[in-house]
Amino acid sequence: MEKVETIEKPVLKIGVEEKVEPAKALVFGLQHVLAMFGATVTVPLVVGGAIGMSGDQIALMIQAVLLAMGIATLLQTTIGSRYPIVQGSSFAFIPGLIAIGSSLGMAAVQGALIVGGLIEAAIGWLGIIGKVRKLFTPLVTGVTITLIGFSLANVAVKNFFNFYADPSGSTLVKASLVALVTFLTTVFVALKAKGSLKAMPVVVGAAVGYLVSIPLGLTDFGLVKSLPVLSVPTLFPWGRPVFDTSAIVILLFAFMVSIIESVGDYHAIATVTGSDITGKHITRGIGSEGLACSIAGLLGACGTTSYSENIGVVALTKVGSRHVVQVGAVILMFLSLLPKFAGILASMPAPVLGGLTLALYGMISVTGLRLIKEKVEFSDRNTLILAAALIAGLGAPQLPPEFLAHFPELIASILESGMAVGAITAMVLERIL
Repeated sequence: MEKVETIEKPVLKIGVEEKVEPAKALVFGLQHVLAMFGATVTVPLVVGGAIGMSGDQIALMIQAVLLAMGIATLLQTTIGSRYPIVQGSSFAFIPGLIAIGSSLGMAAVQGALIVGGLIEAAIGWLGIIGKVRKLFTPLVTGVTITLIGFSLANVAVKNFFNFYADPSGSTLVKASLVALVTFLTTVFVALKAKGSLKAMPVVVGAAVGYLVSIPLGLTDFGLVKSLPVLSVPTLFPWGRPVFDTSAIVILLFAFMVSIIESVGDYHAIATVTGSDITGKHITRGIGSEGLACSIAGLLGACGTTSYSENIGVVALTKVGSRHVVQVGAVILMFLSLLPKFAGILASMPAPVLGGLTLALYGMISVTGLRLIKEKVEFSDRNTLILAAALIAGLGAPQLPPEFLAHFPELIASILESGMAVGAITAMVLERIL
């Protein structure tokens, strides 16, 4: 197998191809798990809550996600880019997963992930990645990423006030208190914490919010008691996959965003580790991510992508060994065998998620806006494209279901995805103006 050549050895204390003793590898691997854990578990929690899943179903999805992310990380570090990159649940998939899961069911989510993953793998391994990247200019990518955060705003606020679990508002005061404590803790850790703790604001915020919610009676541990200690995730937990064209098209835009983000992450980790980066690294990396997404579909999990948080861990610790990341992958796979552990996470009250995602989803939008600011010239043409794409992406999902019924099913499904509408609008206008 090809190795990643290090061109500046002083950059790291432990190089990409170096191995460390088991005890240290376990500690370093666990640190990678902690850095990505909060974000990757947030995805199934948000999706499951938004589409009305029961607690045991959410726990099952969390198990599937942990196993899928462990497998994805092993693929990335062996047959993929072979960089020390951790794979986790992608936030880019959340709007599509909620839309598909709510209207067509989780079986259609499985089918869309399987097909979309195979398409992504082909884009990588067949070298199509270069042509696809040309479609996603900084303006298109910036609009798309910005709309991901904006499209999730209502989910964050509804969770903040515990709307999904208690639409009557009887727990409004308690929910608001828990959400506010979670939010402030997360922000404080992100801005004020030192060392490795600074890389884990989501984990710390979730832990504090969870503990505060217990005496307030917002947490129910009945689910944890009912789940077995050990259990192996199975294939197709949501039934036989449904391959719906509209569902596949919706998720394809999330796949494209994930690809662009991952290519950026490959360049970032190469810089951090002082490693060379070639077209082969990118094609193999994207190919392995696509394969991992298909596997996630088989397991009933969520889409996967590379995690920038863990690149930060490498930069902070100067430990760049991909073998350490593989130990982290094994830890994730082990945790997937513990239903009670997944049950504890699934019982996390919605206000805790609301407090976490209030800033988290906003940061997604800010990332898109920052990309536009830094990479896009604000000429009259680009300003017009940006304005039209953002308004179209924000407005289309507001169309009522009875009006969307007048459109062909595929078009209606696209109109329900602000990210898809914004991306298509920007792409078309860039080519005709």
